[in-house]
Amino acid sequence: MMYVILILAVIAGVGFLLMKSGKIEDKNGNNIPDKLEPMVEEVKEVVQKVKKVVDATKSTKKPAAKKTAKKAK
Repeated sequence: MMYVILILAVIAGVGFLLMKSGKIEDKNGNNIPDKLEPMVEEVKEVVQKVKKVVDATKSTKKPAAKKTAKKAK
């Protein structure tokens, strides 16, 4: 598990360095490569929709828990 995190961190670092050196375009300076911006915007929209659904389900009342009757022995 630690190797996976380490590999992802190295990949992110290399991407960041390439972006800062100008090899990967980032015209608006938000640290998101220009080719990935449409995908990031789509993900933001989906997250907002999911957040609304979760907030709506939180506000509804939960059904009361069923009480179990104890049997007399």
